[in-house]
Amino acid sequence: MSERPRILVSNDDGYHSDGLRALAAAMEELGEVWVVAPEVEQSATSHAISIHRPLRLREVRPRWYAVDGTPTDCAWLGIHHLLRGRRPRILASGINHGPNLADDVTYSGTLAAAMEASIIGVPAMAFSLAGRDVSDFGPAARFARALAAAALSRDLPPGLLLNVNVPAGVEPQGYAVTRLGKHSYGSDVVEKKDPRGRSYFWIVGNEYQHEDIPGSDCNVVLRERRVSVTPLSLDLTDDRMREVVSTWSIEGFAPHRG
Repeated sequence: MSERPRILVSNDDGYHSDGLRALAAAMEELGEVWVVAPEVEQSATSHAISIHRPLRLREVRPRWYAVDGTPTDCAWLGIHHLLRGRRPRILASGINHGPNLADDVTYSGTLAAAMEASIIGVPAMAFSLAGRDVSDFGPAARFARALAAAALSRDLPPGLLLNVNVPAGVEPQGYAVTRLGKHSYGSDVVEKKDPRGRSYFWIVGNEYQHEDIPGSDCNVVLRERRVSVTPLSLDLTDDRMREVVSTWSIEGFAPHRG
């Protein structure tokens, strides 16, 4: 009898979050679930990794661990330490309390856990519920289970990285494979004074708006109210700009054309 596939689950909202519990429960139907998640919320930590201090790993219950670090730390410890004897088939991160659309992927801790797994060679997917003050993770969990089941039935490339956003407040009837869109949260910075008269600043960004780009994750989720599945690549090379920059003349330095 073959072993059930191992599934590593993580997030950035913390080991206690409702979205994490919903995702772990959905994955239980598909394999042996291990949860490694931050001790406290780590939203918008991006792909930070803790290399200048030790990390604490606390067992909350069997196969469920809290780490006093970032989502990247959680993926690293889960794959290289807890599951080093038999790696997970996939890592699932989320379900995030809020969207991770368009440029959010560069800030998101939810995506960071999945990115780290992808870099290590474990196929990964990140799930977000695209709404504020959300409480019903059922539709997102059901889609996560279905997508993970489809992935586990295939031979996956080790660098697979999927960013999934599920509209909140509806039961989605379909999904689309999308590209990243473009949006803005505005540029507000609020300056205040502390009791000693020193300035401090809050980055606010409350003016959300997205560009109308057909086939983008923003359009699919926010306008069409369907699930978006966006395959991502961590190769950030801009080949078009390589060609442009190679035409520049830089005084005192000869270009190498190898």
